[in-house]
Amino acid sequence: MQSQVTQLIEHLIHDEHSPNSISQMMSEFSPDDIALALESIPLDQRKQAWENIKQANRLDILVEMRGESRQLLLKELDDSEIENLFADVDAAGLLEITDSLPDRLVDLALKQMDNKQREYYQQGIVYDDDIVGRWIDHELLIASQSIRVAEAMRLLKKATPTYTDMIYLVNRTGRWVGCVKFDKLFKAHEQDPISNLIDEECAVIQADMTLTKAAEQLEKSTLSALPVVDNNLILLGRFHAGLALETLRLENEAQQMSTAGLNEESDLFAPVKRSAATRGIWLGINLLTAFLASAFIGLFEATLQQVVALAVLMPVVASMGGIAGSQTLTLIVRGLALGQITRSNLKSLLSKELKVGWLNGMVWAIIIGLVTYWWFNNSLLGAVIGLAIIINILMAALSGVLIPVLLDILHIDPALSGSVILTTVTDIAGFVAFLGLGTLLLI
Repeated sequence: MQSQVTQLIEHLIHDEHSPNSISQMMSEFSPDDIALALESIPLDQRKQAWENIKQANRLDILVEMRGESRQLLLKELDDSEIENLFADVDAAGLLEITDSLPDRLVDLALKQMDNKQREYYQQGIVYDDDIVGRWIDHELLIASQSIRVAEAMRLLKKATPTYTDMIYLVNRTGRWVGCVKFDKLFKAHEQDPISNLIDEECAVIQADMTLTKAAEQLEKSTLSALPVVDNNLILLGRFHAGLALETLRLENEAQQMSTAGLNEESDLFAPVKRSAATRGIWLGINLLTAFLASAFIGLFEATLQQVVALAVLMPVVASMGGIAGSQTLTLIVRGLALGQITRSNLKSLLSKELKVGWLNGMVWAIIIGLVTYWWFNNSLLGAVIGLAIIINILMAALSGVLIPVLLDILHIDPALSGSVILTTVTDIAGFVAFLGLGTLLLI
C-alpha cells in the first residue's frame, strides 16, 4: 500500500491540471492515505488537490491530517467552505481536531451537532490528549443485567460494532455490572438470565487512565475491547484494539521525532520561518553544549600546542564515548517506556552496563592504542589514548543509565533531552581524560 500512496503523491504533483483524473484516483484510497499524500506535497499543490476531493470525504481526511497540516489547510478556506465542512462532524471528529481550530470554529461545529454528540464532546474535552476519557468509543452493545439470553441475541442481530466480542451489562442507573462474552452467550439456553453468564475476569479501564497504560491493559486481556468507566463505575464507553494500535503508533512516531527535537504534528512543507524557528531552538541548545565542551578543551591549550597529535586524535575519543553512550541510552529509554526499570533492578542494571563498558573499553583501548603507536610511533601516546578510551566508555555507560532515569524522575522526556545531555557529558569526559593524561604523561 505504501507504493500506491507514493504513486498518488507523484500523481498529485505532476498531474495537478487534470482534476478529473486526480479525483478518480483519490476515490480509490482511504482517508488516512489521502491525508498522508496531501501532507507530502507543497502547500499550493495541496490546496488544488483539496478542491478535487468530494465534499462528503473532506472531513474524514481533515481529521486524519497532522495538527500543523490541518491548520495550514484551514487557513486557505473561507467561512462558507468551513461551515459546509463541519456540517456532519461528530464528537470524535471534533475532539480530534479541536486543538487546531479557533474557538469560533469549534462553536460553529457544536451548533451543528445533535444533543447526543454535543454531550459526548463535552464529556471528552475535559480530559487531556493522552487520557482515555477523551477518546472513548461510544458504539458498543449495552444491555440491562435483568434480561435473558434470548433478548441479548436479538440485540446482537440488530447491529454489531467492529472490535466487539462481548455485551456490557449495566444496572438501572447505568453503572457497570459486568460483561458477557459471545462464546458463552451462544452456548447458553435462551431463557437463562444473562447475569448468570458474567465473566468474572473482565477488567475495566478508568477514564482518567493514560492511553499507553490502557493499550497495555487491553493487550494483556486478550480481548478486542474493554469497558471504560468513571470513578463511580458509570459505563461511559469502551476502548478497543483500533484505538490501542493508533496509540502505540503515535507514541512510536512521537519518540522518533522527539529525538531530533521535533513534534510529530509538524508538517513536511510547513513555512520556512516556522520550521527554522522550531529547529533553531535545538541548534541553540546544541551550540551551548558545544561551547561548554570547547571551554574544557581550552584548559589544555598549552598541551595541544606542544603535542599536535592529541588534537588529531581527540575526535576518536569523543566518538567512541558518544556511540557507547547512545547504545546504553537507547536500551534504558526503551526499558523505561516498557516499565521494566525499577529501583529494585536499577543497581544490577548499572553494574551490568559498567561491566559491558569495561569489556568493550579494554578491547577497543588495545586496538586504538596499537593503531596510534603504529601511526605516530609513540608508545606513550598509544597508552594515553587507550586509557582515555576506557575512562570515556565507562563514563558513557554510567551516563547512559543514570541520565534517562533522572530525566524520567523529573518528568522530562528522556528520548527528547537525553541524547543532548549524554553527548555533552561524554565529550567533556573524553576530552578531559585524554588531554589530562596527555598533560601528565607527555609534557
